[in-house]
Amino acid sequence: MEPDEDDQSLSPAVRFGNELRRQRRARGWSQVELGKRMGYSHGLISYLEGAKKPVTRKFAVAADRVFDTGGVFVELWRRISNASLLEGFEEYVDAEMRCRKIRTFELNVIPGLFQTEAYAAALASAAVLRGSISQSQAVERVDFLMGRQQVLHRVPPPTVHAVMDESCLLRPVGGRDVMLHQLRHLESLAELPTLTLQVAPFALGEHVPFTMPVVLLTLRDRSVVGYAESQARGIVERGRKTVEAWDSDYDQLQVESLSKVASLDVIRAARKDLE
Repeated sequence: MEPDEDDQSLSPAVRFGNELRRQRRARGWSQVELGKRMGYSHGLISYLEGAKKPVTRKFAVAADRVFDTGGVFVELWRRISNASLLEGFEEYVDAEMRCRKIRTFELNVIPGLFQTEAYAAALASAAVLRGSISQSQAVERVDFLMGRQQVLHRVPPPTVHAVMDESCLLRPVGGRDVMLHQLRHLESLAELPTLTLQVAPFALGEHVPFTMPVVLLTLRDRSVVGYAESQARGIVERGRKTVEAWDSDYDQLQVESLSKVASLDVIRAARKDLE
């Protein structure tokens, strides 16, 4: 019986090995053939598929190149090596990597998948100044986020729908130049056919249903999981009643927020104000 690659009880190293085996077998390659294509011995391939040796970043990059997986293996490697993440976030990212649809609502800051490196670095640097994380953890956090963003360009990519509170566009994270680049980046992302951006204007007032950032992921089996964060930890929500309530609230939020065209106008207006 094949191991369940989405089993959250598995260690990151085992999930890496499972994915390596799955991608190899999907192409009908033996361990010997894969080793030749990657420039590694078939013995190492066997050890890594069995999670019996540590994975290196160099190997993960080579695997993404050979399988054309758009950063999947680098992402899994980060899951093994990264120690600067909010408790509960690893479980969420594992689901995000394999989901078919992402719906997200964000308050105050641009959603992580859409952040430029400079914008993300400004947020991480502020956490260092507060004493929340170390400088090395800040670097790891930004590096990890940049790797996560490859999910937007995966083949096939997930459908992404994002609603941003208007405050996300007006909070000057990192200063004028950083914010200008960030807003231009949002404008370019809005051109992706699989991505929809909407703005929840301040005028919605108390009718915004969420008081915290929320993400809904539709998985391959069409099940939906939710994710929310407190200051201390992230929570992956699988309870049917809670997820159905979030799903209903998100549908209402989509209806009441600005249209895609009107939202892009608001993003452009925020950018022009800075210019």
